[in-house]
Order: sequence, then structure tokens, then C-alpha cells
Amino acid sequence: MKKLSVKNETQFNKWTLGLAAVGAVSLASAVQAQQTPTMSQVQTALSSTTLSGYVDTAAIWRPGTDTGSGGVNTPIYSSAGGTSLNDGFRLNSVDLALDKPLDESQWAAGYHVEFMLGPDAVPAVGGPGPGIRQAYLALRTPIGNGITWKVGVWDTIIGYESSSDPLNPNFTRSYGYGIEPTTHTGILGTYQVNDEVSLSAGVADDSNISGGVGVNALHSESQKAYMGSIALTAPGSLGFMKGATLTLGAIDTAGHVSTAPGSTSFYAGLTMPTPISALKVGAAFDYLDLHDGTGVGTANPSNNSAWVAGLYSSYQATDKLSLNLRGEYLADDGAGLYGSAAEEVTATAQYNLWANVISRLEFRWDHAETGAFGTSGTRKNDFLLALNLIYQF
Repeated sequence: MKKLSVKNETQFNKWTLGLAAVGAVSLASAVQAQQTPTMSQVQTALSSTTLSGYVDTAAIWRPGTDTGSGGVNTPIYSSAGGTSLNDGFRLNSVDLALDKPLDESQWAAGYHVEFMLGPDAVPAVGGPGPGIRQAYLALRTPIGNGITWKVGVWDTIIGYESSSDPLNPNFTRSYGYGIEPTTHTGILGTYQVNDEVSLSAGVADDSNISGGVGVNALHSESQKAYMGSIALTAPGSLGFMKGATLTLGAIDTAGHVSTAPGSTSFYAGLTMPTPISALKVGAAFDYLDLHDGTGVGTANPSNNSAWVAGLYSSYQATDKLSLNLRGEYLADDGAGLYGSAAEEVTATAQYNLWANVISRLEFRWDHAETGAFGTSGTRKNDFLLALNLIYQF
């Protein structure tokens, strides 16, 4: 029998070494018995799990905010965590995600767990706690073409932009994002009717909605948020329009007459190619209706509302350079935003200089027509210049 080194022998207890000495077992078989099952179990459990994420940083300059109170009266170009962007350097977030995707079996199961740390990392109100951005089971039931379920904490079904910076065409968020719910705790079902039509519907705890205006964290246990959406994708028969996507959705929260208003969010979003292969355009419309205003006082005395219309364009100039443009108009009917109306224009140049790194240079102009930025602001025009670097893995 081949003698093992002292280093290998010390891995076993005296009982195993005694059995080997009398020939009852061999050290080679002991090595296999100790190492192989453990490694096999770990590999089996993790073989389908993927790790991904990103590190998101920025440098920001807002001209004209060195004196007075201008530095705190910012537009609602908030990041995912709802924090304002002021002069200086910033770690936006560190994101880590573990995924076990669904396989092709009829009763497939998987999961998605996403941790986000940093200023942008604000979980659902009353939700799972700091650091957890999403955490849900993914399940499939073999009904028709198959219904896919998310059970746990998941991103909202409406909106043109995401809470993850790398998924957005611009660094700063839109006005539309600022009045939408962003995260839910509940159950969501999605059914792919065919290649062109997808349906989603869900129910969530009203108190676990993060983001948006008019959100209430004090609802009773029986009050829920109900939501639904339909996504339509253009088929190949439409020529250059192939792949264009139209999404319509709505989310209703109950509210509580004596404490805070409920809200209904309506959304329509369109993304489409153009005859110029490098150019894509998009449009988004958000309408927020605050209701159940009786007894709320200054929060919502007369069922106030707000709406946002936005236009997007993206031009892939070269393999590494893309140019993204966004313009928005916001109308505020007493929802507590800018007084009455505001506009913003954002221009972003993205150049992938380093491997796995998103590099963005962005300029943004915000204009408040009759109100001003912030609750005590006097600035009607606000400018921002930002450098955004994101490493993805």
C-alpha cells in the first residue's frame, strides 16, 4: 500500500488509522470517503447557482450650490434609496445577487436573493430589513404554457427605469421613477400567452411598498396592494418594429381614511427600434392618483394627483460608445412635488473603456415653472454634471 504523507495522515482520527494498520480499511479509501461525499454535496447544491453584482460609484458637481440653501433644495432626481445628489464623491451601492434559475421541468423551482449596501440601499418599508433588495422563490406550475410565480420581495411591475443603475440608460432617475412604487412583498404570477403577449398579476402587503408618493406604512393587516400588467411585443412581421414592447400596468393601494391616503398608479411604457438600426426610442407615462383624503389634513385634502410624461432615445454610435437622451414634463396637482410643473433634460454619454466597467458622463438640467426645488427652496433651475463608474461581475 502506498504510504501517505504525514500531512495526509493527520487528517484522520486514531480510530481510522488503527483500522488501516490492521488492514481493515485502506487510507486511500478513507481519503475518498472523507473528501468526495462532502465535495459532491456542495457541488450538487450550488452547481446551478450563479453569483453576480456590481460596485457603483460617482463624482457629482452641481454648479451654484456653494452658498445659501441651494445645496439642499434638490430636484427629485433621487437614486434608488431616495437620497439627493449633492457635490462630492459618492459610493452609490454595492450589489450582490445569488440566482438559481428555473429549469425546463414542469414543476421547476429556483430563487433570487439580492443584497444591496450603500446610500441607495433602502428596503421595502416595513419589509425584510436593511441590505435586502430582493429575495423571492421562483416557482412554475404547469397550467397552460406555465405560470411563473415570485413569492417574497420583488421589484415592481411598472416603470421605465430600474432600481439597479446598470439597467438604466441614464445615471440619475426620472421624475416618473420618483412617483412610482419600487418594491413589493407578496406574490406575483406571470403567464406567457405566446411570443407577443405576457400577463402579470399580484397582491402585496400595502405596508411593504417602497418608493413613490402617498405611501402609507400604517395600514391594517387586511389592506393589500393589488396590481396587474400586460406586455405586448411586436412580431417579426412588422419589419423594423420587430421587438418593440408596449407595457401597460396599474397598482392600487387601499390607504386609510384617518391616517394617510391610498394611491393608484397607472403606467404606460413603450420601447421600439427605428429604421436606423443604431437608434432606439422610448416613451413613458405615469399617473399617480392620491385618494381617501378625508381626515388626512395637509397630506391630501382633496384627492390630489400628479403625472409625468417622458421621452427617451439611445444611439449606439460605436461598439463602445452610446448616447442616451431623456426629456420629461411633470404636472403636480397638489401631490407635494414642485408646486405645479417642472421639466428636466438629461444627456448621457456612455463609453466602455475598461472591460466590465460602465463609464458615464451625464449632464442634467431641471426647471421648476412656478414652485421651487425642495420644501423651502428658491432655485427654479438646477444643473448637475456627474461621472458614474460601475464595475459589473
